[in-house]
Formats: sequence, C-alpha cells, structure tokens
Amino acid sequence: MPGEKTVLVVGGGISGITAAVEAAESGCKVILVERLPYLGGRVAKLNKYFPKLCPPTCGLEINFRRIRRNPDITVLTMANVENISGSAGAYSVKIKVSPRYVDDHSATSQCVQDCPVEIDNEFNYGMNKTKAVYLPYEMAYPMNLVADGEALKKARGSAGFTEFLESCKTKGIKIDLDAEPRTIDLTVNSIVWATGWKPYDATKLETLGFGSCANVITNVMMERLASVGGPTQGHIVRPSDGKKVNNLAFVQCAGSRDRNHLPYCSSICCLASLKQATYLREYNPDAQAHIFYIDLRAYGRFEYFFDKVRKDEKILLTKGKIVNITEDPRTKDVILEGEDILSGTKIRRTFDMAVLAVGMQPNTMEEKVPVSGVTYDEFGFLVSDEGVHPAGVCRRPMDVGTCLQDATGAALKALQDTLGR
Repeated sequence: MPGEKTVLVVGGGISGITAAVEAAESGCKVILVERLPYLGGRVAKLNKYFPKLCPPTCGLEINFRRIRRNPDITVLTMANVENISGSAGAYSVKIKVSPRYVDDHSATSQCVQDCPVEIDNEFNYGMNKTKAVYLPYEMAYPMNLVADGEALKKARGSAGFTEFLESCKTKGIKIDLDAEPRTIDLTVNSIVWATGWKPYDATKLETLGFGSCANVITNVMMERLASVGGPTQGHIVRPSDGKKVNNLAFVQCAGSRDRNHLPYCSSICCLASLKQATYLREYNPDAQAHIFYIDLRAYGRFEYFFDKVRKDEKILLTKGKIVNITEDPRTKDVILEGEDILSGTKIRRTFDMAVLAVGMQPNTMEEKVPVSGVTYDEFGFLVSDEGVHPAGVCRRPMDVGTCLQDATGAALKALQDTLGR
C-alpha cells in the first residue's frame, strides 16, 4: 500500500467515513479501518435523525457511493490497529485483519436461512437472534456476508451442521472455519482517530431497573425497536409480552451529570428522547409519552425542534429526577418514583415501559490509541495531538451533524500533515 500522502482513518462510523471521503477527494490516499464487519457505526443503528426525522440510510448511502467510486480509498473491515510508531509525516502502522469466514458476495444466499446456529443480534443490541452466518444489516457496506467463527466452531459435530456446510458448498459458498487473521504493515503521513462511542452501561444504574425490570430499555435500544429493520419490525411493544405500548416514560440523564457515573452532559440525549416520543406518537396516536428531565436542553438550531414536539398534548414534560424504578410482578408494568421539582411533590407513576436516556462514553476511555504521546481528558476523550487527529465523539459528545463538521476539520488537519512531505 502506498505510504506517500496517505491518511489512515481509524473508525468507520459517520465521522470516520466523512474524514475518509473528504481526505481522498482532496487528493490523498486513504486507508479506512473498521473493527466491525460493516461501515456506519452507531448511525447505522438509528431509526431517524433529528430534527428532520429522516432515516440515516439516506446519508450513509451517499457516502458509501462516494467510497465505492473512489479508487484512493481502501476499506479494511474486521480490522484493528495494533501498533503505531514514528511521528507525524511518517507513521509505521501494524493492522490485524480478522477473517469473515465466509466467501460469498451475493448477501442474499439461502445459506443464511439454512444456518442451524443462532447468535445474539449485536446490531439490535441483543434484543433478538440472528443466524451465525449473516448480513449485518440491509444496506451494509460492504454488502458481504460474515460468519461468527466462534459460534460455528462450537457447533461442529452438532446435528445438521455438516449438512449445512455441504449445502453451502453446492451453492458455491465457501465457509472456511480454519481461516487465519492476516497482518498488514504500512506507512502513513497522518492519522484521523474516529473510534466513536458506546452507550453508558445501564446495568451500573442499580436503582433504575435495567436488567431487573423486563420493560426497562435504553435509548439506543428504543431506536432499534422503532426501526422496521429492528427486532419487532418497527412495532413499539413491550419486551416482556409483546403488548402495544400506550404509556411510555423517558428518564433523562440516566447516569449522566452524576459523579458516580458520567459527570458530564452528552448534549444529545434530550433531543433523542423528544425524537423518540414522536416515534411512539406516530406508531400509536392514542399513546402518551412522559419525559422526566433535570434540564431539557435543545441547543442552538434545535430549539425549534423542541418547540414543535412539546406542542403535542400527549407528550408530557416533567422537571424532576427519577431515583427508583421497580416492576409490578403481576403486570410487568414499571413503577417510577422521584420528585417533581417545580411542584415540590413526590412522583409515583406506573407505565407500560420506561426508556433510560444513557449518555455517550468515548471508546477511547478503554481502547487507547496505540502510540505514545497522545493525551486524554479526565473523561477519556482524546485530546488533539500533532499527527493523530480526533474526530467525532471520541473528541467530545456531539450530534451527527456536528460530527460531519468535526470530521471535515480533522481531515483538513490530516491533509496539512502531508503537505511538503
């Protein structure tokens, strides 16, 4: 792979994709590395963007098309950067690429349906199962099947498994469970680090019922629940019994602005809950959404979106802190307890389901950049460093639109590293 005027982009979410296409269309070679088998990151799992409430597949497909037609972009999925040495202008990088275990580019093969092994569906946050040979999602890039090698290896010798492998072979599909990872060594001039974020672990919020109450979910799970590609094909129903949700509670700042969990505000959670309240109202016009908040924040140009949503008489807003969620053992309804700050009264309300608005935790909190000299703030966000440029949520919490702007800026900084080298 070329080392002259080459930018390495680590992370294939919306920030990494944007940085990659902007750098490549400005004349650089780009190596785009993603640890998952597909590009798109968290944005691919959204049901809709705010404020326009349009599906994310639209924006992603435009960028996928830009990647497909640009020979200066090399995409490596299922890949991890293991080591970086050198300095700005001349970095040596070692990348480990894991096998997909299946060689079939049709992505529509009957092989998927015939697979006798099922795994938790990571794309739907474990809310349903998928086959161990699968297409990650309906518009995945690359549009290639992938296999869970570990799950298939454990199934060796089980009933029907050998027949399944033989059936794939007759269809021209090769499944090689003995495939090994490969290592790539290359030299690049600059690096954009865009490894994104993960939702805060709601199991740590012991009093808010996640894990102990069947009908308490998180905001990222709500996105998949409302999506036609999700575990219920877009039907907003309770996990416990499939009952249509008529009365839904949103609990804001679940773990955020809390010294024991995430001390900062993730900036988008209020807007996400307002958006998700519209999902419920659109799906079930008779349903009521109740948002419990500490401070309802709709920054900058999103104020008009907030005004539009709160005019709905069936979307209720209460300034108050929910401190406890329990389950009615008979009905599986959730019982919320807290305080209405404006009236000074106690809250004790029963709902069909509750959604915890958990915050954004940077992946760099746990997965550091494998090079010396890079610094982080007290929350684990990456601080800009010469030659390694953070983009998107690994730098600070931000919405999708801001990620696009931030990634474009990171690409510009990366291009500056290549000038005169």
